[in-house]
Amino acid sequence: MKAIVQNIYGPPEVLQLEDIRTPDVGVNDILVRVRAAGVDAGVWHLMSGRPFLLRLFGFGLRKPKVRVRGLDVAGTVEAVGANVVRFRPGDEVYGTSLQGTYAQYTRTTEDKLAPKPSNLSFEQAAAVPVSACAALHGLRDAGQLQPGQKVLVIGAGGGVGSFAVQLAKVFGAEVTGVCSAAKTDLVRSVGADHVIDYAIADFANGTELYDLILDTAGNNSLSRLRRALTRRGTLVIVGGEGGGRWLGGFDRQLRALLVSMVVSQKIHGLVSAERPEDLEDLRALIESGQVTPAIDRMYPLEEVPDAIKYQHEGTTRGKLVIRI
Repeated sequence: MKAIVQNIYGPPEVLQLEDIRTPDVGVNDILVRVRAAGVDAGVWHLMSGRPFLLRLFGFGLRKPKVRVRGLDVAGTVEAVGANVVRFRPGDEVYGTSLQGTYAQYTRTTEDKLAPKPSNLSFEQAAAVPVSACAALHGLRDAGQLQPGQKVLVIGAGGGVGSFAVQLAKVFGAEVTGVCSAAKTDLVRSVGADHVIDYAIADFANGTELYDLILDTAGNNSLSRLRRALTRRGTLVIVGGEGGGRWLGGFDRQLRALLVSMVVSQKIHGLVSAERPEDLEDLRALIESGQVTPAIDRMYPLEEVPDAIKYQHEGTTRGKLVIRI
């Protein structure tokens, strides 16, 4: 099968289109014929091997343990192992695979998949799992969002942010999105009540206080974010850039944990996972028309390096998708 693989950590140029062996199917495995795969910020970090802390989490110290990149997937079940009970060959599914999804086939397990939303194309479905689950966990689980609360979504025009705006509205919040001027139309279109262009207005100027802030942009200090929170508000940090080559965005996550111990505000660093029950919840919201993935561009498999470069520049409106 054809796949995008890498043998060393580095820039997008380390990614190569190669013919590799189709994965074998164990008794607990599902082989998925990949129709589309999403691009998220984590792909860049696993490709570059930075921050270095990631390498200690089992991804490979000197080189990637898994050669194929990509996590989001949408496709059809090709084969299943003897112990698999939820899926059969021919089923249309979406979810994730830790074995890489920028390939014609990927091997995963049934706890990483759910039936694909019936009203989405494979390309649209591939944009959902990682980003929408992060938004869902940030608002519902870490944020404990309640109807009527004021929510600020920073990075509202990106992958996680565009889902967060929609989900916050589903949960009954008044939503303000922060983004660049180029993304204001998108943020309004996905349901934001108010939109702040960060180049011309400051969300932390004291004129508005928010019950919940979901920060997906990763370049605001904790003190600045706290200034925009109510006295007992909640801040949820999703990912993040900067912080140096060793800790990267984990630096803010660690400091958030320490600060939360001594202030009345709740501060959480989000670690998200894509569970089947969350994918089922999202499928129900998508099929009811309450949530729709926003897709900026689609790329063929051989242009994965270009897609990852574009995503890392931070100008993406919504999600990028690889069509296979």
